[in-house]
Amino acid sequence: MHINRFDRADRAILHELQLDGRLRNVELARKVNLSESACLRRVRRLEQTGVIDRYVTLVNQTAVGHPENVFVEITLDQQQSQNLAKFETNVRAVPEVMDCYLMAGDADYLLRIVVANKADYERIHNHLTGLPSVLRVRSSFTLRTVVNRTEVPIG
Repeated sequence: MHINRFDRADRAILHELQLDGRLRNVELARKVNLSESACLRRVRRLEQTGVIDRYVTLVNQTAVGHPENVFVEITLDQQQSQNLAKFETNVRAVPEVMDCYLMAGDADYLLRIVVANKADYERIHNHLTGLPSVLRVRSSFTLRTVVNRTEVPIG
């Protein structure tokens, strides 16, 4: 579904669900000014077309002992598809890796890792440097979070 095909009701539904994915259909319908059946049909269509990817609970990382974010640039020694695939398989197995992006530019990958402290990161750093084809690891520790959005702008 392309963004131009979202009407006011679709945008309103997506806005409300991004604010609170636990909204019951009756409450969502009231907030977006639709009948319950029309609202449910639209939500189901957004789910079936992949616009709504999944429903999750956002956990406060500090409250569960991972207050620090580390952004890590990874450069591989070779960029052949089998090397990329092997690295990606291995990095998916590290639970502290919250995001991993294949990049264009100086580094091959950019990771966001959550850790308890610097010693915790040292453990993960040692693991990352031992992965096949890893040539260079460059780490940047955050000082504080300025913006952390979960709502994707719709139209």
